[in-house]
Amino acid sequence: MYDYIIVGAGSAGCVLANRLSADPHCRVLLLEAGPRDRNPFIHMPAGLARLVNNRRINWNLYTEPEPALDGRRLWWPRGKVLGGSSAINAMCYVRGVAADYDGWAAAGATGWDWPHVLPWFLHGEANSRGTGPWHGDAGLLSVSDLRHHNPLSDAFLDAAVQAGHARNDDFNGAHQLGVGLYQVTQRDGVRCSSATAYLRPARGRRNLTVLTGARARALSFQGDTANGVYFRHQGAHRHAHAAAEVILSAGAIHSPHLLMLSGIGPHRQLRAHGISTRVDLPGVGGNLQDHLDICTLVHTQPGVSYDRSNQARIAFDYFLRGRRGAGTSNIAEAGGFARSPLAQGDGADVQFHFVPAMLDDHGRHRLPGDGYTLHACALHPRSRGRILLRDADPASAPRIEANYLGDPEGHDLAMMKACVRMSQQILAQPAFDRWRGAPIFPTRDDLDDAALEAFIRAKAETIYHPVGTCAIGQHADAVVDPQLRVRGVQGLRVVDASVMPSLVSGNTNAPTMMIAERAARWLGVQVPAT
Repeated sequence: MYDYIIVGAGSAGCVLANRLSADPHCRVLLLEAGPRDRNPFIHMPAGLARLVNNRRINWNLYTEPEPALDGRRLWWPRGKVLGGSSAINAMCYVRGVAADYDGWAAAGATGWDWPHVLPWFLHGEANSRGTGPWHGDAGLLSVSDLRHHNPLSDAFLDAAVQAGHARNDDFNGAHQLGVGLYQVTQRDGVRCSSATAYLRPARGRRNLTVLTGARARALSFQGDTANGVYFRHQGAHRHAHAAAEVILSAGAIHSPHLLMLSGIGPHRQLRAHGISTRVDLPGVGGNLQDHLDICTLVHTQPGVSYDRSNQARIAFDYFLRGRRGAGTSNIAEAGGFARSPLAQGDGADVQFHFVPAMLDDHGRHRLPGDGYTLHACALHPRSRGRILLRDADPASAPRIEANYLGDPEGHDLAMMKACVRMSQQILAQPAFDRWRGAPIFPTRDDLDDAALEAFIRAKAETIYHPVGTCAIGQHADAVVDPQLRVRGVQGLRVVDASVMPSLVSGNTNAPTMMIAERAARWLGVQVPAT
């Protein structure tokens, strides 16, 4: 018997576990399908490159064949470990901009405008730069400047300025536009995942139970009230009872999947898989959005990139010199926000991540030689996909139909072309003359429009930002209300990236933690906003 059961110990679930268990009279159960975060490469920032093929801590999901991307099944890595995707990501701390959240509120997510969300970002943040109008320094999530960055990242910044982009040392400050080094979720040169920031300080509380290797199978109900979770743990089927609420924090793929397995979702789909409909909610699993990314790769001279780094030296600097050197790098060190020729309004519509190494197929495909990579993604895609049931077996992975480049107007494809052109323009600047070798992808800098389109369809990949599949709103397709309660039932909320009505202008980890901080207040936690 518990008061609250939280499904998923990722970016949101760890926040909730900490905040709810702060009340010693509140009994909290946190279920995580993956293991504990003991792998040392989770905590060493540059170790993320060694985690790519680790299926023990990764859901290792794939989309269905994507019609507009040559029928490819794209790999979607998602964290399956304490800390979730915050334990395997590149640690970039980005909130988005005021217009993102004001847009949510205007679309029906009442109370999610910028003046309401900014205090919760500040409340959760412990920024090494100190406090101010744009930052907090008393929160649990450590945000720091990089301790180390590669000379190629400096070349990128200089080249971007030469290409006409402004320099910006704080993407979470008064203005987002421009290029700079990312601030990262690190503490003293160590990754600060949600498990490190929020769960570790709470693990000693007697009223908090954390079960790893616990795969949720379905929700239980008494009448129209969610009262527990069926799950599999250590080879046995178990059930836990929740006296107050069940909270789904399993992410944009698994939260809608669990709702549908429990009879909450589109009636026609549930019926097709023999699942009785408890609540016909057509929006469950719909509205799927993600940032599609295209990489431009260029060879460079040996010895400067991270492609063939001296691993012994990196380990020495990191472990014996007080967590210094390249081991503290988040790899995607520099980047920025820009306006394409297609931009509308005043904000950015393109984001860059610069990597001083060759990164093909998420780093799973090792290329010969040395090089550098410039990621570019369109921030506001118009295409919408969906999460579907594969069958009624809880152990089956859901179907992911991302529908990249699927908007009928062709806006998303035009944006991806602009992303490549803008990337090539930056990489062609004099700042790279010292380092530049032959192009890798695309193989030429002078592709015509048809060849550029073919390159995008063959090489574009996710930049790991799926959201929207249990969206906040008050319209017919909304899944949760503005306080994140699932429509049509009692005692059930969704608190994770799936509730975002639309993508924010940037990375999604920080906004997901902010959502959980706000939700804790509605669940009765008496913590004042900064």
